[in-house]
Amino acid sequence: MARSGHLLPFQPVSFRDFMLYEQHNIDASRGLVRRFHPGQYRLTSAVEKVTRRPFPLFRPNRLFNRQPMYYMSNHLNVVPTGTPIRPPAYTRALDYELEIGFVLAAPLLDATPAEATAAIGAFVLLNDFSARDVQRAEMASGFGPQKSKHFASSMSATAITAEEIPPRVDTLTGSVAINGTIVSSVSSAGMRWTLGEVLAHASRSEQLLPGELFGTGTLPGGSGMETGNWLRPGDTLTLTLDDISKVEHTIIGP
Repeated sequence: MARSGHLLPFQPVSFRDFMLYEQHNIDASRGLVRRFHPGQYRLTSAVEKVTRRPFPLFRPNRLFNRQPMYYMSNHLNVVPTGTPIRPPAYTRALDYELEIGFVLAAPLLDATPAEATAAIGAFVLLNDFSARDVQRAEMASGFGPQKSKHFASSMSATAITAEEIPPRVDTLTGSVAINGTIVSSVSSAGMRWTLGEVLAHASRSEQLLPGELFGTGTLPGGSGMETGNWLRPGDTLTLTLDDISKVEHTIIGP
């Protein structure tokens, strides 16, 4: 992979990515079916038109409302903003995901939500690249995402100290631009679980250490699968989030 002129603000020692936004799950599921299964999309659209509700299978798994859900991603392939991104040879559906990232500054074990919140050291803008044409089959395997996610994630060149963000973590706004044109706006409102609850859950009977990275999951509107704005070679992707800087990448060809 080509290099960036920037450095990571820290090197994560692990990376857990949560799914905290139900609306993202609904819109992304709908977008996946629209692109890869047009027959199913016509059927689900008809059902949604009649019921005036999201198609039931577009909603998250029932576990979503019982506990924070996450998967372990590849912390070794997190790159800084500015890194040129070459899509994996096995995908024709490269996507991005605009997320809030946060890193531990203190160890946690069986923490309360208040203790967990106090252990957050800093925030970054996090981007989770995804190979969508590979993802659905991997998710259906029961093992979660693998080659669809592990090839690259990225973060902003700067980290914002923790005391600045938690009081307004659910009021942040941002945008997605491709080739300089804004294609969607995002808001951090609507998390199913607080960051303290997320970390407290992760720390149940499990030692967490300083330097571990966590993601909120995609903010609604923060992925191409939701909006139909997919990445192609030659594109420049720019993700921004209030007060947490930006992530920018050029997509290069094979």
